[in-house]
Amino acid sequence: MDSIIKRIEVLKGDITTISVDVIVNAANSSLLGGGGVDGAIHKTGGKEILDECKRIRDKQGGCKTGEAVITTAGKLSANSVIHTVGPVCTWRRKAIENFSIKFGPNVSRKYL
Repeated sequence: MDSIIKRIEVLKGDITTISVDVIVNAANSSLLGGGGVDGAIHKTGGKEILDECKRIRDKQGGCKTGEAVITTAGKLSANSVIHTVGPVCTWRRKAIENFSIKFGPNVSRKYL
């Protein structure tokens, strides 16, 4: 266990500019890029990442929640990218809707 801990480092910064072994990407199930960090990884990494994601998608139909796939890092300063799909938070939108109905939309925007 000590040897693993000594090899793991947590960094804060722009994930698309740091030199690391692996970047872990919170991907969407289509693997085709999206907004936020996922989009930035695809944009900066270039066509190589998208092409490999398309091949994976064609072979297995994307990536399901809780699963992961690994691709090249393209033009990123990493060796590879692990794309993993997490659960989608659906309760927050419903909570905001319920809060808006009870207290009004201006109150919900201010506090949520």
